[in-house]
Amino acid sequence: MSAPVNLQELVGQLDRLEAEAADAIAAAASAEALEELRVGLLGKKGRLSGVLGAMGKLPAPERPLVGQRANRLKEQVQGLMAERLQAVKGAAMAKRIAQETLDVTAPCSFVPPGHRHPLIATVEEIVDLFAGLGYRVSEGPEIETDYYNFTALNIPEHHPARDMQDTFYLPGDRLLRTHTSPVQIRHLENNPPPVRIVAPGRVYRRDAVDATHSPVFHQVEVLAIDEGLDFSHLRGTVTTFLQQFFGDLPVRFRASYFPFTEPSAEVDVQWRGRWLEVMGCGMVDPAVLQGLGLDPERWSGFAAGLGVERFCMVRHGIDDIRRLFTSDLRFLEQF
Repeated sequence: MSAPVNLQELVGQLDRLEAEAADAIAAAASAEALEELRVGLLGKKGRLSGVLGAMGKLPAPERPLVGQRANRLKEQVQGLMAERLQAVKGAAMAKRIAQETLDVTAPCSFVPPGHRHPLIATVEEIVDLFAGLGYRVSEGPEIETDYYNFTALNIPEHHPARDMQDTFYLPGDRLLRTHTSPVQIRHLENNPPPVRIVAPGRVYRRDAVDATHSPVFHQVEVLAIDEGLDFSHLRGTVTTFLQQFFGDLPVRFRASYFPFTEPSAEVDVQWRGRWLEVMGCGMVDPAVLQGLGLDPERWSGFAAGLGVERFCMVRHGIDDIRRLFTSDLRFLEQF
């Protein structure tokens, strides 16, 4: 038989539950702890439900008194829990903010994935094709002397060809190179023939900026010096290279003039129904060989040069050279 229940005892249980609930709610450190406490106090099998279950043993007149006291306790507990939950969430957010402080003035740490610039990719492809033909890369300084840029290439002072390659002059007989041909001279000074080199690099000329000209651009030049080389070797090398780069297209050679080659030619490819000039070439002038101490009766050779921007623009259908230098991601992301 269960112990008898009276009004005073049930009210006392509710008073003790109120005090214990207030202390437990104040001590709860997380939303999870508050939820566990709510179930223990107000759930179907919670302590308040246990008190209300015993209320049925009271005389009928006394039951409303216990019910009213229990409802006040329930409302009080729910109010304390709501306040404590808001405080706990605020403390958690403050802690997170302190741990995850964001400095909006700091530079961005995200580096988007990139790829080769179309000019760099074009240079690498051209160099790879010539490397496959037995040429090795040779490089030189972009700041040159008048001797290497002009005189050693059979372009003496006051020669008309200098007007076509006006450049930026610096103190001490120095200048920004107008082509990568000086690399060939420097290489031959330190490496006796036979030689086969490809010389890529940046060059400078005082050209007005427009859709097809820039004061800064890129060149790739090739040089071959050996015994018995003639124009047929030049023609075969250039034709093979162009057809590897552009595809199996018609190639033609037109007589032209360069101070450091004789005979000289401009080279065209038939691209999309029309002839496009893409590079110049010629047999190395005997005067250049003699200037380097090489016997032109024994040694002969050929040279060829091209503008990388021209090749890149033709390959990709680019209509303005300035697009290659503006760093516009909307343009560069196409490649």
